[in-house]
Amino acid sequence: MAALPSNPYLGAINFRKVSMTDKLAALPDAVAAAAFRRLVHHLRHRTDAQNVDLMGLSGFCRNCLSDWIEEAGGLTKAEARETIYGMPQAEWKARFQSEATPEQLARMEESLKRNEGRDDRDAALDEALDESFPASDPPAMTEPGRG
Repeated sequence: MAALPSNPYLGAINFRKVSMTDKLAALPDAVAAAAFRRLVHHLRHRTDAQNVDLMGLSGFCRNCLSDWIEEAGGLTKAEARETIYGMPQAEWKARFQSEATPEQLARMEESLKRNEGRDDRDAALDEALDESFPASDPPAMTEPGRG
């Protein structure tokens, strides 16, 4: 499989170095981005789905998504959270977040235990991505108008 472009500022990713057994690695970025945006819009619509419930079922929530955006896109935490929530996080919390019950918190804790080991797989992907990055910023970033 050839190297596929990812973020235009980060260069191409050589997915042969990423050990993935499914078609996710070959998914075009435009398709992945469209699916991600649809997921975020769905979560914005479903304000009844509390983060603690998402964590209890799946081990990730809106905050996780915003953390991943922050890490991948160089945004501040507040910018990334607003990107996911569609408004400042404090406003979303005031409007939609309810107090977590002990049962919700217990489910979340159990669910988070199932995430253990995930960091190892993420680290392997990060290493493959690091190896594919250019040594310096591409000209499009350092020389406006050049792409």
